[in-house]
Amino acid sequence: MTATPTEPAPPHTDPANTPPPPDGATSGSVFALQLADLSPADPLRWLAAGWRDFVGCPKIGLFYGLCFFLMGHALWWVFQAAPAYVLALSAGFLLMGPFLCLGLYDASRASETGRRPSLRASLTAWRPTKGTIAIFAGVLLILEMLWGRASLVVFAVTFNTMPSTENLLKVLFSLQNLEFLITYTVVGAIFAGLIFVTSAISIPMILDRQVDAISAGLTSIRACLQNPGVMVFWGALITFTVLLAMLPWFLGLFVAGPVLGHATWHAYRGLVPPPDRP
Repeated sequence: MTATPTEPAPPHTDPANTPPPPDGATSGSVFALQLADLSPADPLRWLAAGWRDFVGCPKIGLFYGLCFFLMGHALWWVFQAAPAYVLALSAGFLLMGPFLCLGLYDASRASETGRRPSLRASLTAWRPTKGTIAIFAGVLLILEMLWGRASLVVFAVTFNTMPSTENLLKVLFSLQNLEFLITYTVVGAIFAGLIFVTSAISIPMILDRQVDAISAGLTSIRACLQNPGVMVFWGALITFTVLLAMLPWFLGLFVAGPVLGHATWHAYRGLVPPPDRP
């Protein structure tokens, strides 16, 4: 009789030597993350946590508050020089602020993990993810440019000449220009909503998990679609707080800016579970 050859046994795999999946991935994709369902009180809790972080590291907060203060005055200069752009740039100031807040996110993360927040560390927090941050900033910059162009078109089809700065507000809010106000508001709401849902938690997620820009943006959109009412409330709360902080002379931004930055980190943490770290 001739012996029948047997197939070699598959090599033994030691589970201990199997590399773990990426942070936060249960099926190899960031889209497998289970996002939290929020309650209407969560944005207020985020603000309270942001205030605690600000009090815990006031020097860091006031440094970034100074940056917001200077941005506010830059916005005022734009209003005087090019009023057609001011509303679109105002939204950019509110919604692209997370890039400036990277250092505040780093300080909140340090406090969360029991480390001492450092201004020097916060200023270099962008380095490990500089490529991804640059890509995401480019996407938002394109949206801002489109918004600015749309603003100019609305102005151009409404006014033969640009109103002077002295009577700009009076002309814009005149009942004779009600159609302009409605059109401008609708156009602005579309772009503002698109930018907000894309960037609501994207930058903290890139910093924390070092995911790519597309994954972070789509996760932010998922979070907003899963909790539409709460996220609309959060966006309105941010807008109202910043507008209130602009009076008088943008001085309130020294505190409101960093508090909102810290609070945005807690919004991210409330929506996205912490990554599994070795």
